[in-house]
Amino acid sequence: MHVVIGRSALRRILAGAALLLFLPAAYPANASVFLEDQTWTELRDLVAAGTTTIIIPIGGTEQSGPAMALGKHDVRVKFLAEKIATRLGDALVAPVVAYVPEGNIDPPTEHMRFPGTITISDKTFEQLLESSARSFRHAGFKTIVLIGDHGGYQADERHVADRLNAEWKKSPIRVFAAVDYYRLAQGPYTDKLLAAGATRAEIGTHAGLADTSLMLAIDPSLVRKDRLAGQPKLGAGDGVYGGDPARSSAEFGQLGVDLIVDGTTDAIRAFIASQPK
Repeated sequence: MHVVIGRSALRRILAGAALLLFLPAAYPANASVFLEDQTWTELRDLVAAGTTTIIIPIGGTEQSGPAMALGKHDVRVKFLAEKIATRLGDALVAPVVAYVPEGNIDPPTEHMRFPGTITISDKTFEQLLESSARSFRHAGFKTIVLIGDHGGYQADERHVADRLNAEWKKSPIRVFAAVDYYRLAQGPYTDKLLAAGATRAEIGTHAGLADTSLMLAIDPSLVRKDRLAGQPKLGAGDGVYGGDPARSSAEFGQLGVDLIVDGTTDAIRAFIASQPK
């Protein structure tokens, strides 16, 4: 069957098609909470609409025993920061800081004794955080949150927050060193694991059951499961400190994920609520 379209109808169709070429595309708003996923105009509009909290997630590139990848801290802090920002509802997440203090190079100390660990000085690290915070202040953010997945630079976070808050005390801009993020991953997470059936000898402080279980809950592709079970017990010479990761599981790790996300979200909200209006 052939359909015949009259000239007047054809002109209307063509005119409508031409008009569509000049209309803005009706794309949905960018739902990502990551700063790097926004265009500059999307970011400007988000800040103007009230998204004035930015989380700076701090990881680190370091050894985590023979069973976990070097990027453990970076992947973990990005994952958890996304969940925290989503829970807050009016926050974005900055790119992960992957270069952090990890010890001396010559002679090598701490994690620098293992290949693949990258270190910078505390001074350089603090300057990096300060410059980042100043950039976000310039962009219109009012609350700048530092969350660190590694224990070695928690004091640096506080130093930066204290210096900038003193400098900006006459403005509404504040920096919050959310050290609860790391604190919750220590004693409170250990208590949860003990209640769930893990032992203190397994939990450890680095690359043990607690650390490895968190990674299994977040991104199991970064854990070499064949190196967890049926192997000789790992020790400090392997980069595993005070624990045994053999019985690590995503179920154990989820206890830590929930604890860190809930507790850090509450701490950020309390900090914002405590600031003068």
